[in-house]
Amino acid sequence: MTKILFYLALIAMFGVLVVLGIGIFSLVRGGYFRERWSNKLMQLRVAMQAVAILLLVILAWAMHRGG
Repeated sequence: MTKILFYLALIAMFGVLVVLGIGIFSLVRGGYFRERWSNKLMQLRVAMQAVAILLLVILAWAMHRGG
Protein backbone atom coordinates (compact mmCIF):
# COMPACT_ATOMS: atom_id res chain seq x y z
CA MET A 1 0.00 0.00 0.00
CA THR A 2 2.74 2.47 0.87
CA LYS A 3 4.56 1.75 -2.38
CA ILE A 4 1.48 2.67 -4.38
CA LEU A 5 0.98 5.85 -2.36
CA PHE A 6 4.66 6.72 -2.74
CA TYR A 7 4.52 6.41 -6.53
CA LEU A 8 1.22 8.29 -6.74
CA ALA A 9 2.72 11.11 -4.66
CA LEU A 10 5.77 11.21 -6.95
CA ILE A 11 3.54 11.37 -10.03
CA ALA A 12 1.47 14.16 -8.46
CA MET A 13 4.58 16.17 -7.55
CA PHE A 14 5.98 15.72 -11.05
CA GLY A 15 2.64 16.88 -12.45
CA VAL A 16 2.83 20.02 -10.31
CA LEU A 17 6.33 20.66 -11.65
CA VAL A 18 5.16 20.27 -15.25
CA VAL A 19 2.18 22.60 -14.80
CA LEU A 20 4.40 25.13 -13.02
CA GLY A 21 6.89 25.01 -15.89
CA ILE A 22 4.15 25.54 -18.46
CA GLY A 23 2.80 28.43 -16.38
CA ILE A 24 6.21 30.10 -16.24
CA PHE A 25 6.52 29.57 -20.00
CA SER A 26 3.15 31.26 -20.51
CA LEU A 27 4.29 34.27 -18.46
CA VAL A 28 7.48 34.59 -20.49
CA ARG A 29 5.74 34.13 -23.82
CA GLY A 30 2.91 36.55 -23.05
CA GLY A 31 0.30 37.53 -25.58
CA TYR A 32 -2.73 35.45 -26.41
CA PHE A 33 -1.34 32.24 -24.90
CA ARG A 34 -0.90 33.93 -21.53
CA GLU A 35 -4.29 35.60 -21.62
CA ARG A 36 -6.01 32.34 -22.41
CA TRP A 37 -4.11 29.87 -20.21
CA SER A 38 -2.52 31.74 -17.28
CA ASN A 39 -5.49 31.57 -14.90
CA LYS A 40 -6.42 28.01 -15.89
CA LEU A 41 -2.85 26.82 -15.32
CA MET A 42 -2.73 28.49 -11.90
CA GLN A 43 -5.99 26.83 -10.87
CA LEU A 44 -4.74 23.47 -12.13
CA ARG A 45 -1.45 23.89 -10.25
CA VAL A 46 -3.24 24.68 -6.99
CA ALA A 47 -5.53 21.67 -7.41
CA MET A 48 -2.59 19.38 -8.20
CA GLN A 49 -0.68 20.71 -5.18
CA ALA A 50 -3.67 19.91 -2.99
CA VAL A 51 -3.75 16.35 -4.36
CA ALA A 52 0.01 15.96 -3.85
CA ILE A 53 -0.19 17.21 -0.26
CA LEU A 54 -3.14 14.95 0.48
CA LEU A 55 -1.26 11.94 -0.89
CA LEU A 56 1.81 12.82 1.17
CA VAL A 57 -0.30 13.10 4.33
CA ILE A 58 -1.95 9.74 3.63
CA LEU A 59 1.47 8.22 2.93
CA ALA A 60 2.88 9.56 6.20
CA TRP A 61 -0.14 8.22 8.07
CA ALA A 62 0.22 4.80 6.41
CA MET A 63 3.93 4.65 7.19
CA HIS A 64 3.29 5.65 10.79
CA ARG A 65 0.80 2.80 11.14
CA GLY A 66 3.40 0.40 9.79
CA GLY A 67 1.62 -0.46 6.56
